[in-house]
Amino acid sequence: MAMSIGDSTVNMSNINVTPMIDILLVLLIIFMVIAPVTPKGLDALIPQPPQDRVSTPPERTIVVQVSRSPEGTPFYKINETNVSHADLLSKLTAIYANRAERVMFVKGDDNVDFAFVADVIDIGRAANVDHLGLMTPKLTSGQ
Repeated sequence: MAMSIGDSTVNMSNINVTPMIDILLVLLIIFMVIAPVTPKGLDALIPQPPQDRVSTPPERTIVVQVSRSPEGTPFYKINETNVSHADLLSKLTAIYANRAERVMFVKGDDNVDFAFVADVIDIGRAANVDHLGLMTPKLTSGQ
């Protein structure tokens, strides 16, 4: 085992960076070409306000009230608007023509026969109402 000390040619290993620079330049060109093609965001439409602000949206709850006049004849109201018995089916059909939620409440006064309330229920079914509810007066706790 001999050891040499002195002036000998020492091989220094250096990294050859030329291939790495070539790869870097190729990647840079690829990313520069791809970057403009990628979308920058989503195209979304913002909801616009309705053009005619005069018309009010239809009320959500429809209540048909059956009352009896002092003469004994029944009269009908749709959300506090007087309606005759002959016009009741056409008005309800018009109201529920474009509604997804077809719910109607029937409110009968105490002095009205149930036959008139049942007639309104039949008219509601003919107007394609899906769910019918009966409204009753609230009972006080003293009764």
